[in-house]
Amino acid sequence: MATKKMDDIVSLSKRRGFLFQSSEIYGGFQGFWDYGPMGVELKRNVKEAWWRDMITAHDEFTAPAGAPTSFNMVGVETSIIMNPQVWKCSGHYDLFHDMMVDCKATKKRYRFDQVRGRWATCTYGSADKPSDEKLYITTMAEDPEEGVVAAALGVFGLKKKYADKIEWHGGLTTLDTLSSDDLPNAVAPDVQEPGTFTAPREFNLMFKTIVGALGTDDDAAFLRPETAQGIFVNFKNVCDSSRVKIPFGVAQIGKSFRNEITPRNFTFRSREFEQMEIEFFCHPDSSQEWYSYWRDRRMAWYKDLGLSGDNLILREHHQDELSHYSTGTADVEYAFPFLPAGEYGELEGVAHRGDFDLRSHMEGKLDEKSNPLTLQLDADGNPKHKGSGKDLTYFDDQTRDRFTPHVIEPSAGADRATLAFLCEAYHVDEAPDDKGEMQSRTVLRFHPRLAPIKAAVFPLIKKEGMPEAALDVYRDLKQAGLNVVYSQQGAIGRRYRQQDEIGTPWCITIDGDTATDGAVTVRDRDSLEQVRVPVKEVTAEIQRRLRG
Repeated sequence: MATKKMDDIVSLSKRRGFLFQSSEIYGGFQGFWDYGPMGVELKRNVKEAWWRDMITAHDEFTAPAGAPTSFNMVGVETSIIMNPQVWKCSGHYDLFHDMMVDCKATKKRYRFDQVRGRWATCTYGSADKPSDEKLYITTMAEDPEEGVVAAALGVFGLKKKYADKIEWHGGLTTLDTLSSDDLPNAVAPDVQEPGTFTAPREFNLMFKTIVGALGTDDDAAFLRPETAQGIFVNFKNVCDSSRVKIPFGVAQIGKSFRNEITPRNFTFRSREFEQMEIEFFCHPDSSQEWYSYWRDRRMAWYKDLGLSGDNLILREHHQDELSHYSTGTADVEYAFPFLPAGEYGELEGVAHRGDFDLRSHMEGKLDEKSNPLTLQLDADGNPKHKGSGKDLTYFDDQTRDRFTPHVIEPSAGADRATLAFLCEAYHVDEAPDDKGEMQSRTVLRFHPRLAPIKAAVFPLIKKEGMPEAALDVYRDLKQAGLNVVYSQQGAIGRRYRQQDEIGTPWCITIDGDTATDGAVTVRDRDSLEQVRVPVKEVTAEIQRRLRG
C-alpha cells in the first residue's frame, strides 16, 4: 500500500464517477459524500455480497466451518428515527460522545484523539524565536510526519533548509496522551504560539431533530447513530413472527448518522454512513465459541473478496479498550493509503456484548461502572431512564430454560468496506496500446463480484454488421441480469483502457472474423489474455467466470 497515493485514488474516484463531494457546486458540505454512477454500483455490490453471504445463501440446516452448530439468519429494516427513550436506555444519550478541544486563536474544533504531534525544541533561529522550551507541535495533515515538520518550521521561524536544527523528543503521539499540565505547551495546527487549546470536553455525537409541529423540547428526537438498537427492540417481534430458535442472527443494512467533530480521510470518517450489522443471539454458555466463530468468519470474508492479507489484520482489543459490557472485541483493520506506514483503520468490529442490550431495554439504563443490574437513579431515587418493562428473555421449549440471550455483534461499515476495496483494487502497470507498444495504464482490479460493470461489449469498427452483432451480445447479457455496457467510440485500445480504469473484468470484441467463425474475443482485465468464445456461449461464459 505504500506505493499507492490517496490523492491519485481520490482523483480517479471523481474522474470516473465513483465519489463526489456532497453539494459540490455550493462549495461542498464537510462529512457528506455522493456516490456517482460507478460508485453506487460498487457500493451496491459490496452490500449485496454481504447480504447474500450472510442471509440469502445461508444454509440453516448445516453448520458452517468453525460454527458450533447450525443456525438461522433473518433480516430486518428498522426506522432511522425511533422513540428517544431507546437512546436513553441504550446509553447513547449519556455516553455517546467524543472528547473535543477548540483552538482559541483559529476558532477551529478538533477531536482530542485525532490531533497528532511531537515534542520539539530549537535554539537556532532569529532573535525572537530561539528557545530551549519544549513544545508539542501538532498537525492535522494526512501525512503527519511531514505535517509536523512543516508546522515546527513555522513555530521556530526557520526555513526548510534548517529543518535539521530542530531537536525532536520522542515519536508521533496524539493530543489525548498529554496531561493537563502539558496541554498549555501544545501548539495548535495553523498557530505558531502555544497555549491556545481549550481543556477537552464532551461532545455528544447524535444528530438532534424535531418530530411534530410544535417544536418543543418534548418533540426532540435523534437520527440513529447505529442500526443495532432497531434490532434489539424488535427481538421479541422477530422471535414471535419468524419462529426462529436460539442461536440465530438478525441482519440489517441501513444509514446511520454521527455528528463527527472532524470528519476526514475521504469517506473513512463521515457524518452520514451506512452500516452492515448482525446481532447474533445465543445461549450464554456458548457465547464465547460464537464470538470466535464470527470474528474469524468476518475476517475471511474480506480476504475472499480480494483484500490482501498483507494489508489486513484482526486486532483483539486490550482490556482497557473494552466497553464496560463487553467481554471481547476484535477489529478487522485495513492499511488505508492515507494512514502512516504500519497503521491500520477499522473496517469492522466484532463485539461480544453479553446481555447488556436486552437487559437495558427491559430494565432501563444501566450503571456504566458497577454491576450490570444496578440502575442509574435520579435525585428522588427513581430509575433515571426507565426501560420498556417488556420481557425480552428467551424461553427454550426443548430444555424448558429461560434466559437473557448473549449477543455477538459483527458491525461493518459499508462505506469503509467500499473504500477499502477501491484502494486495494487501484494499480498502475503496463499494457500494450493499439500499436503493441507497452504503455502505463491505471487499472482497478476488483473482485468480479464487486466490479461495477461486469463486461463491456465493443464492435471493432462501426460498419460491416459489427455494431448489430455487438448489440445482440449486449442484449443477451442484459437479459441475463448482468450489468454491462456497450461502446463503439474510439480506438479499441483506448476503449480497453477506459474499462480497465473502472474495473471491468472482461471486454468482449466483435470483429471481422465473427461473421465467419461465429465467435468473439473475450479479453481479461488482469491477465490481458484474449480468447475466442462462440457467440452463443458468451453469456454462459461470463456467468461461469463470475461464479469462479
